[in-house]
Amino acid sequence: MPRKSSDPELNLRRELRQKLSAVLQDLNVSTAEGVRDLFKEMIGAVLENGLEGELDDDLGYSKYDYRNKTTDNGRNGHSGKTLRSSFGEINLSVPRDRNGEFDPVLVKKQQTGISHDIEEKILSVYAKGMAAADIESHIREIYGMSVSDSTVSRVTDKILPAVKEWQSRPLESTYAVVFMDAVNFHVRSEGAIVKEAVYVAIGINMEGQRGVLGMWVGENESAKFWLPTLNAPKNRGVEDILIACVDGLTGFPAAIEAAFPRTEIQRCVIHQIRNTTRSVSYKDIKELMSDLKEVYAAPNEEAALCALDRFEKKRGQKYPKIAAPWRSDWASLSTYFKYPQEIRTLIYTTNAIEGFNRQLRKVTKSKSVFPADGSLLKMLYLAMVDITKKWTGRRQDWGAIHAQLEVYFADRAA
Repeated sequence: MPRKSSDPELNLRRELRQKLSAVLQDLNVSTAEGVRDLFKEMIGAVLENGLEGELDDDLGYSKYDYRNKTTDNGRNGHSGKTLRSSFGEINLSVPRDRNGEFDPVLVKKQQTGISHDIEEKILSVYAKGMAAADIESHIREIYGMSVSDSTVSRVTDKILPAVKEWQSRPLESTYAVVFMDAVNFHVRSEGAIVKEAVYVAIGINMEGQRGVLGMWVGENESAKFWLPTLNAPKNRGVEDILIACVDGLTGFPAAIEAAFPRTEIQRCVIHQIRNTTRSVSYKDIKELMSDLKEVYAAPNEEAALCALDRFEKKRGQKYPKIAAPWRSDWASLSTYFKYPQEIRTLIYTTNAIEGFNRQLRKVTKSKSVFPADGSLLKMLYLAMVDITKKWTGRRQDWGAIHAQLEVYFADRAA
């Protein structure tokens, strides 16, 4: 007889195992398959007892307790049901009522398996960027069962039809503002690791509500790539975009002019500022930024151009090319000067989409390389669903913005 330990938890575990051993011996269970079958029967017994208890609560009296019966409804035998589980099929005997009003919660009428909650948990943690090995550990800790990498892949593959449906869903006819930007990932392709960009479009509709219009995978930025990408929203019902905000995406202006010729284009001023200061000596940054602010914070375009002249004259000797990018891209950098402050604040930067992309990077940081485009889109879609749950309501200042859009886009802003 084994000596008792001073650890009460260890002693309790030993006693439990001794009882289990006795049960297994009485039932003549000696193999792993037999244990699995026994466990299925145990789950079935627990579920059936739970369903009987639910029906008792639903009817208001327990079986044979007719003195407390206050309803015309009653029990009406049982029906068979087979559930899929990680341990195989479980056969249940589900109680029925005469009026057909009993709607069980423990095992729902249309439910075909008991692993659904586990699959939901897998999808949830996958959406938050948890690696397959961490998911396996997480599920084992909570549910006491193992899930392999292939199981995680199989479960998350179920989301692919939803991704395709989301990519082709109808969109609204008019968007006030659409932000477009790209975020890069490494994907394995034909035995090599390639860098691919996922282009994201976030739109604000005429009610001031934002949403992700789409995410597209492409290997490079060009008008040839952007035109079919922009035609995709057109084919899904988008007829007009008032203002498009971008981060200097190559080929985008030409493509949007072809797809939406009346759309105003605003390049991100914040990105332009960062590019300007990239090659500037640290000791000059503070004063240079003060001079540059007179350009982008000017009250109107005329004042901004005068400030740009002064900026180039003052800084051009030490940094000869510092003003050239501002002048070459001025047409798309200066769009926001046309509008009042509320619209300016909304469109002069792509921060709205950059914040979204930062969250995508945070979710995907556990995956240095994706095995295929499909696995990348699965994770991004689930992450997008998780992120946008908080996107409720509209901008607080949308009333003022919409009123101004109706003036500047009188024939288009309905």
